[in-house]
Amino acid sequence: MAPKFPGAGTFVPESDDLRVLADAARSCRGCDLWEPAENTVFGAGTPSARMMLIGEQPGDQEDRRAQPFVGPAGALLNRALAQADIDRELTYVTNAVKHFTFTRSDRGPRRIHKKPLRSEVVACHPWLEAEIRAVDPSVVVLLGATAAQAMLGTSFRIGVDRGRVLELGEARAVATAHPSAVLRAPDDERDAAFDALVADLRVAASLLE
Repeated sequence: MAPKFPGAGTFVPESDDLRVLADAARSCRGCDLWEPAENTVFGAGTPSARMMLIGEQPGDQEDRRAQPFVGPAGALLNRALAQADIDRELTYVTNAVKHFTFTRSDRGPRRIHKKPLRSEVVACHPWLEAEIRAVDPSVVVLLGATAAQAMLGTSFRIGVDRGRVLELGEARAVATAHPSAVLRAPDDERDAAFDALVADLRVAASLLE
């Protein structure tokens, strides 16, 4: 018997055209996350960007608007990129998982972020591989543990290797904290967490010089 959710590989077309890939992703049934989500949130940005930024998954606002990094974490990322002298308009941003993973609040309709399962990250990985092939970036920024482990293996630890230059196929990679982790930091630690994110982004930017 075929598995109920075969993974995204069944749905990924043989194309390096991001528009074709994004259109196909809207019909993906590779895992069960498509059912409660409102939209498939594919990557966005410059098709031939030299820098690709990969996060974990879309959030509530991203799911509603079908665009990556347009919520509070996206706003913080924009500010960090600006301080690192990186033009977001010249990058490509995406996520390891293309659907919002959430639970419902007991006190109302609010949707609360839930970390995707490893099986869900693996199921969605063919889309991420297709995006990397299509964009062919020279530098990849991995935002958070889920993105880093999706690309570098489950043994990777952000706290140990963040900010270092790593090899990722033909590209070089830099892992750092996810912007949402900066937002969740205690008030007295948030400025330092933001500065650390900017410092890591500057390392990535230096690789483009």
